[in-house]
Amino acid sequence: MASEKESNGLDNYAFALEGHFCDLPETEHGEETDTSMEGDNNKLAYCVTDVPPWYLCILLGIQHCLTAFGGIIAIPLILSHGLCLQHDGLTQSHLISTIFFVSGICTLLQVTFGIRLPILQGGTFTLLAPSMAMLSMPEWSCPAWTQNATLVNTSSPEFIEVWQSRMRAVFVGFSGLIGLFMRFIGPLTIAPTISLIGLSLFDSAGTNAGFHWGISVMTIVLITLFSQYLRHIPVPFPAYSKDKKLHVSRVYVFQILPVLLGITLSWLICYILTTYNVLPAEPDKYGYMARTDLKGNVLSQAPWFTFPYPGQWGMPTVSLAGVVGILAGVISSMIESVGDYHACARLSGAPPPPKHAINRGIGIEGLGCLLAGAWGTGNGTTSYSENVGALGITKVGSRMVIVASGVLMVIMGVFGKVGAIFTTIPQPVVGGMFMVMFGVISAAGVSNLQYADMNSSRNIFIFGFSMFSGLVIPNWIIKYPEAITTGVVELDQMLQVLLTTSMFVGGFFGFILDNTIPGSKHERGIVAWNKAHEDDSSNTLESGEVYNLPFGITSYLSSSSWTRYMPFCPPGVRSSPDKCGANTNALESKQPPRDQDPPQILIGVTL
Repeated sequence: MASEKESNGLDNYAFALEGHFCDLPETEHGEETDTSMEGDNNKLAYCVTDVPPWYLCILLGIQHCLTAFGGIIAIPLILSHGLCLQHDGLTQSHLISTIFFVSGICTLLQVTFGIRLPILQGGTFTLLAPSMAMLSMPEWSCPAWTQNATLVNTSSPEFIEVWQSRMRAVFVGFSGLIGLFMRFIGPLTIAPTISLIGLSLFDSAGTNAGFHWGISVMTIVLITLFSQYLRHIPVPFPAYSKDKKLHVSRVYVFQILPVLLGITLSWLICYILTTYNVLPAEPDKYGYMARTDLKGNVLSQAPWFTFPYPGQWGMPTVSLAGVVGILAGVISSMIESVGDYHACARLSGAPPPPKHAINRGIGIEGLGCLLAGAWGTGNGTTSYSENVGALGITKVGSRMVIVASGVLMVIMGVFGKVGAIFTTIPQPVVGGMFMVMFGVISAAGVSNLQYADMNSSRNIFIFGFSMFSGLVIPNWIIKYPEAITTGVVELDQMLQVLLTTSMFVGGFFGFILDNTIPGSKHERGIVAWNKAHEDDSSNTLESGEVYNLPFGITSYLSSSSWTRYMPFCPPGVRSSPDKCGANTNALESKQPPRDQDPPQILIGVTL
């Protein structure tokens, strides 16, 4: 029987919607920790405006890169099937390098000119559903010969034209309507939208896992073991500090990197099974896709250095169906980012982000989506909730750490061998990772209902109908695509993309019903949601000290009268000389306070 633990279901970094975690203290004979330490436990080692030593920036920057690893590489691996690249490991590696490179650039832009909080940028699952819906249209279906690995010649002109033309058709844009939409969007709109992101990707997870269910189950078990059962078990590591000199420090490795550890161990086991020919070597045998030598030539063929550039797949094209379809995912991504901004501010010791900073942050994410479209990542960029959670573990809220992460991701994107390594992950291992990640995304969407009154028959009807419609309508349209015939080809394509995107259908019905069926703000969950955005952190920083633009830009803008009409320009605010005090002891393991609820990321999903 599982032991009881007062955690409110929000104590696990790997699968939680919040991001406040502390290490456990060293206690003797089960003694309780002195409550006088609680104030020290919550104190940051470095707040958002501090600059840690360069070596600490690099080490923590690497950790942030590894934390985002699962989400970043999952997106190009999913898109490879829609882009007819499932048998071209070399191009897959270049796609992975590109998304690393663009994510690093967008992270640097966000930290420097955007929200200016320590928040990392990367690919988003919210744009996968409309992208795959667009690529599944009859005119974009992959030729039959690309489905058989024995018939594919990856250097042939016809194969290159197939995937390059599809890459040019993936267009990602952004909208600045976040202020307007946020007035009408609540938990009953967000819950079905986010949940259907995970549910709509079940086919990709099942297809990859089905190549060898034994390997997939092993991957699932390992990720579950690390993230759930071993998350509170510290691993001793040698450490050095000025106060304690050389000593042993306990690090919660399983809690920080459960997905990476699970994939790496499964990958290693597949390599051993391949080396000793336990896995079949015949392509038509079950389990063949679990071998690690299927793309062994990719490592040798991939260049050491590759520099992604705009238009590398050809000139991007724009279609009405693509723009409208992707817009549904972009709006959902913007709402998710607003929740991440508030959570990140609380964890980094910063005051709540003002409207001009939020507008800048969303604008930079939109610019990042445009850069991603120009470079051809097949996806956009958004704030990464899992890295927001990592701030609570390290007690380092400095944005210079995220700057280091951005630089590291750019370097990883330039080294072609890095992307090539990731393409050699066996597909059953990827399938096991997908099953865990997409399941968590679906559950994370449902968790937003905690703010609404689910004893209300009104709310039950709205959520149930929205979820069911988001599953039924896309499934029917996929089976009968010829049913949509308006006589206008562009309109047919637009409707087909929208109606085959589960998150749009579910979110649309949730939005309409929640705003038209009578209900109080408390019943709808608006009151609880807004309360969760309120500042509950103790910080000594002024708003302008954190969110004003660097390099004297704010002073220049403040001297111009026209900037008052620009929603992204900050007002003139004098900086406070007071800084949040650095506490190097906060890097050590401590007991989290029991009487404080951790800050919550409203929509973000962490893994």
